[in-house]
Amino acid sequence: MKILVCITHVPDTTSKITFSENNTKLNKDGLQFVIGPYDDYALARAVEIKDALGGTVTALNVGLAETEATIRKALAIGADDAIRINAEPTDAYFVASQIAAIAQKENYDLILMGRESSDYNGGQVHGMVGEMLGIPSLSPVMKLDIEGNTAKMAREIEGGKEYLEASLPLVLGCQEPIAEWKIPNMRGIMSARKKPLQVVEPSSDETLTIGQNYEMPAPKGACKMIDADNAASLVELLRSEAKVL
Repeated sequence: MKILVCITHVPDTTSKITFSENNTKLNKDGLQFVIGPYDDYALARAVEIKDALGGTVTALNVGLAETEATIRKALAIGADDAIRINAEPTDAYFVASQIAAIAQKENYDLILMGRESSDYNGGQVHGMVGEMLGIPSLSPVMKLDIEGNTAKMAREIEGGKEYLEASLPLVLGCQEPIAEWKIPNMRGIMSARKKPLQVVEPSSDETLTIGQNYEMPAPKGACKMIDADNAASLVELLRSEAKVL
């Protein structure tokens, strides 16, 4: 089983986000970066499948040299080797085209990634990669088992779950509870230093979108506390201020 896991390098969800250069760029000073939370689930399940069935897990990231600490964490968790495509991940199409270019050369049985990144939340890359490679793409996958050349999956849909089977190769966007996050142990951290990390140049520089500027969300309004015995005041505020009645 040859598995490719695509990981993102994103700010920790507890980080305070600010922008620089007239709100045109993310201010990275002081930010803590991590593997995208949904990608963490994909990586954990890939390692479990490798442990059960044999094979290899390759971690792939589209990013500059600053992402290598994040890639090394993926190696410490259990990936066998890694690839960094030396480019700024400008938009979903660009990232997908870089992943597809690598996948076309290596013929992976399974390509896993998070259902979306936690910075842009686009949820587009897995579908684009599947289209570029001409293979099925499914998301969000919350359960995955491999039997021979068949993947058995559960996918979240509106109002319930959908159970599917498909032949490999596949591209899957993953979410909880497909696996439990894995915390690197000391042995994994030490071995990650010796695992190969290949840096390759991007296959193209084509992008379809350009970010012009960023805006912070509007601050939350003040909270008004209403006495539990004063239901009439609550109803009046819901009608006159919140305008939900």
